[in-house]
Amino acid sequence: MQGRKEYLEETKEIAWSKLTAEGAREQIREAIQWAKRSVEEICLVQCPTYENTFEALEQSDAALNRGWLRLTHLQSVMDSPELREVIAELTPEVVAYGMSVLLNEPLYAKLKEAAEQPWVQQLPAVQQRYISETLTLFRENGAELNAEDKKKVSELSTELARLCREFGERVLDSTNAWDYVTNDPAEVAGLPESALQTAQQDALAKGYGSEQSPAWRFTLQFPSVQPVLAYAENEGLRRRIWEGLQTRGAGQYDTEHLIHSILRLREQKANLLGFATYSDYATARRMAGSGSNALNFIDRLHDEVKSAYEEEMETLRRYAEQKTEQSISALNPWDVSYWKEKRRHELYDFDPEQLRPYFPMQHVLRGMFSIYEGLYGIRISERPTYCPTAGETVPAGKIEVWHPEVLYFEIRDAQSEELLCVFYADWHPRESKRAGAWMECLSCGCPPTDNRPRVPHVALMCGNLSRPIGNKPALLNHDEVETIFHEFGHLLHQALSEVSVRALAGCNVAWDFVELPSQINENWTWEPEALKRISAHAKTGAPLPSDIVKKMLATRNYGAASAFMRQLSFAKLDLELHTHTDRYMNRSIEEVDREILADYRVPLSCEGKTMLRAFTHIFDGGYEAGYYSYKWAEMLEADAFSRFAAEGIFNPETGHDFRRCILSQGNARPAAELFQDFMHRAPDPAALLRRCGIK
Repeated sequence: MQGRKEYLEETKEIAWSKLTAEGAREQIREAIQWAKRSVEEICLVQCPTYENTFEALEQSDAALNRGWLRLTHLQSVMDSPELREVIAELTPEVVAYGMSVLLNEPLYAKLKEAAEQPWVQQLPAVQQRYISETLTLFRENGAELNAEDKKKVSELSTELARLCREFGERVLDSTNAWDYVTNDPAEVAGLPESALQTAQQDALAKGYGSEQSPAWRFTLQFPSVQPVLAYAENEGLRRRIWEGLQTRGAGQYDTEHLIHSILRLREQKANLLGFATYSDYATARRMAGSGSNALNFIDRLHDEVKSAYEEEMETLRRYAEQKTEQSISALNPWDVSYWKEKRRHELYDFDPEQLRPYFPMQHVLRGMFSIYEGLYGIRISERPTYCPTAGETVPAGKIEVWHPEVLYFEIRDAQSEELLCVFYADWHPRESKRAGAWMECLSCGCPPTDNRPRVPHVALMCGNLSRPIGNKPALLNHDEVETIFHEFGHLLHQALSEVSVRALAGCNVAWDFVELPSQINENWTWEPEALKRISAHAKTGAPLPSDIVKKMLATRNYGAASAFMRQLSFAKLDLELHTHTDRYMNRSIEEVDREILADYRVPLSCEGKTMLRAFTHIFDGGYEAGYYSYKWAEMLEADAFSRFAAEGIFNPETGHDFRRCILSQGNARPAAELFQDFMHRAPDPAALLRRCGIK
């Protein structure tokens, strides 16, 4: 590949401003051709070795993967018609190439031939595992099918990629299409000052109101929605926001036809590949082992939680009756969060908004870094960044980023000073940015070998958290602090990987294990000693007062059963649709939602549209038949954190063990073995229910 290839180069500093749509067309296609030639060379190998077969295969599409990740990442944070057009154009080509590799008969034959050579037994264990995992991957994706079925699988994969991309775009467009602006102070009564300032700033940016005569603009982004539903005294505003949420994936942006098509095609693909259901196909190499095992796991948790959930909701209904002095047979859906917060405040004299001034984002980041620097023997430093305009040169010493708000950090091993990972962080919402929070590996690194130095990982963390207001720092609520810790857990899983085979490194683990490193991090946000490190009042610098910490901890399990049931309902929908697909085809998704979740809800005064319409996790996010993994991994991390709780949450020896047994291992060994190494026993399924106060 000649000349500068900004999409494809393996570099820890990416020239984002040079990643154009036209450049993507040229470079992604060039990377596909280069990868094809590499695969052809493997097929012609006469004397197979690990290096000229399996290692060559792993390296064949490295540049293509880097380019595609950079391109799709840009669309997720800086969406534009040009990016959409080029991704729509290239997606069929990229998917077709990937399937052509997995369905390549001469390649599969050569890999099987290599796997039967006597030298395989002399390879390091991780390389032997890669051989086994690769052959399984080929089989599970149709390598042993006849020619006609291979063609069908390839066509299905291409069409699925197109439909899922369209689903995500419709959800983003419908989210951006809705807003509400008011200049009536009575309508925004009760909202926290931070929410009012954000809504006013948002209105000003769109040309509404003025400093002297303010207006307030609300959107469907979470930092805008959550305070209204929890705090607005005006029921009309709460209802208006709730009704706005019903427009996501609906109306002119309707996703129902996409949902049916995606589910049907996934089932057809799974059947062609020899699986009874798509959930069986998706879970075959996960800890759950089958779709039925995953579904049974969710159903068992549901049975454990149901009575506590129903009791919570009935208590809340009676509380609303008492406060309104009216008969309420069923709560309004837009009132549930409001009454929940009212009751929390009354029971514990605690308002979560009390915490916000103590969590300036930069201090939260510094405090979080200090915790894991001590635990894992690393050092994290920030580098100055610059977002150039067209034609501008990035000043010396600064790192180029895609938006002025993006931060850039380096992670080094504290002992060796080796650079382990660099990462970008982009935390605030924009209309051009997809919803939610996520971590992504842009380029997987490698530990040093005899003939090459260490290659650092390149990663990123993104979110849609409260943004700065004027010249003030971004002040986070506790949920947002948890989100940062969660995504940083994913990032550490990648950054501290010491696996020499990139396909098995970092977060490339069983899907129901991948959330363990992220969810375990959330525990530190509830520990008093950790809270001292990550909190500092924006004006005084004082940490969270002990009396507020006590109240906060007292409320930790307030509403726990309802939150638990909410997550279970998402997992139940996902698994039912991917396990019993025929049962739900050609039916209204609203009806399907009500049928599947009849036992997961209490009656409310009215029913909104199903969240399936905007469920990007399973229709455009890679979590299909895998949403259960949040609860599966939460079970594991609740148990694993008990060791930190017993030995010290800042204990470097415990941290060293977690880094050695879990974070550094990727998929070098089965997930169950890694957990066993750290805990010296099998998981305790009851640990999660105990922590939540349900058992």
